[in-house]
Amino acid sequence: MLKTKLTKSELSILRVLIFAEDFSLILSETGLNSGAVRDDLIKLINHGYIEVYDDHGGYKRVPSAFYDSDHIDQFRFKATKLGLKSIQHHAI
Repeated sequence: MLKTKLTKSELSILRVLIFAEDFSLILSETGLNSGAVRDDLIKLINHGYIEVYDDHGGYKRVPSAFYDSDHIDQFRFKATKLGLKSIQHHAI
């Protein structure tokens, strides 16, 4: 994937996603509104910075190849290796 410059809101979302977390936790930890989080998540997914987990299947947590962007609040998200590296490059 091509590297892209990350915004402050995207970096704050990535910092929350060290472990697989749900949409509501991202909202509460970042303080961003749901529309901004949704847009940033979609961008981060498309650029390979985070992966999507669908927990509807039970106990097994494996990345999902598909997600519904209209119902993105029903999934969990975790930073990928690329996403974690981007956090490291923007460390405070």
